[in-house]
Amino acid sequence: MVRQVKRAFKYRFYPTDEQAAELSRTFGCVRLVYNKALEERTHAWYAGQRRISYVQSSAALTEWKKAEELGFLAEVSSVPLQQALRHLQTAFGNFFAKRAKYPRFKSKKKSRASAEYTRSGFKFRDGRLTLAKMAEPLDIRWSRRLPEGAEPTTVTVSRDAAGRWFVSLLCEDTITPLPATDAAVGIDAGITSLVTLSTGEKITNPRYERRDRARLARVQRELSRKVKGSNNREKRRRKAAKVHARIADRRRDFLHKLSTRLVRENQTVVIEDLTVHNLLKNHKLARAISDASWTELRSMLEYKCAWYGRELVVIDRWFPSSKLCGACGTITAKMPLNVREWTCDCGAVHDRDVNAAKNILAAGLAVSACGGGVRPQRESSRTGRSSMKQEPQRATAGIPRL
Repeated sequence: MVRQVKRAFKYRFYPTDEQAAELSRTFGCVRLVYNKALEERTHAWYAGQRRISYVQSSAALTEWKKAEELGFLAEVSSVPLQQALRHLQTAFGNFFAKRAKYPRFKSKKKSRASAEYTRSGFKFRDGRLTLAKMAEPLDIRWSRRLPEGAEPTTVTVSRDAAGRWFVSLLCEDTITPLPATDAAVGIDAGITSLVTLSTGEKITNPRYERRDRARLARVQRELSRKVKGSNNREKRRRKAAKVHARIADRRRDFLHKLSTRLVRENQTVVIEDLTVHNLLKNHKLARAISDASWTELRSMLEYKCAWYGRELVVIDRWFPSSKLCGACGTITAKMPLNVREWTCDCGAVHDRDVNAAKNILAAGLAVSACGGGVRPQRESSRTGRSSMKQEPQRATAGIPRL
């Protein structure tokens, strides 16, 4: 069944000096409007328990443009400014629905410089994109084709910390699901091996951050010696940002290729629900965990499985995949990280990662077949008793053995 999805196509472009100046002003105005609207909403709530809606913020924006000290807001396109208010409204909606934290103010240094244009704020004709308040189209490097007959509904222009300019076009795209297959795979995430598959294959972690660590350290040392606010410091800051961008680009490219391969080859993909933010509290492994970028890999698997008609199963984070013997089902009491191979009492010898991947697959197939969750036996922190009704030292009932 053919699927219609909203898909963003991102390209790099090279603005003229006039375009760069106009976009920089727009970025600043967008940030100002967002922060000012957030400040007014926060003040209204704490002062009188009042909620300000998007309509009220939009009316306030009109008044801000009339003020002498904020008259420059009228010099840029109004579309990105209205979009900033809509984004703030969405942020508050997520906050009240308990899906996100309270909205934060945008920082000039830390926040991404971007502006979003809806259909009334740009013109796209014959492969040429012209934004509002600009006389010439953007010089875009069309690294890949847009879908046949696609008309962008939203255009987002951004500039990263390395000074590179990007434009993202949101279009309707037609995606054909991949042919069905009987293959299924369990994935155990790691550091030495980025992922270990239930087939026994181990995919080495490329460790892009470690490869460029010496270069990054050298540039950061140079940056620390420069006077704050000087042009030389800005040059070194941008040089350091380019190293970070190189690391991120290479990592993202690798993860895209890996996730696409896993989705193409398997009908069912099973992963663990890892709490990466808690794992990062281990200061000895935090840098390596961040470099592995497990969260980004999971995100890619989620939307690609949805696009191509695959099933992604996420098992409970407490499932003892490493401690569980895939042959007899016995759970080992302790399994330190330095133990990479172990022997069960039943005589089975296990590679830690391969065994975990096989157990993850078995648990995922059980969830897929029965529709229930797979949770391990563990003790309640308050009573000291088992919080699950399970046979002692056994895995969850019903999980097939591989």
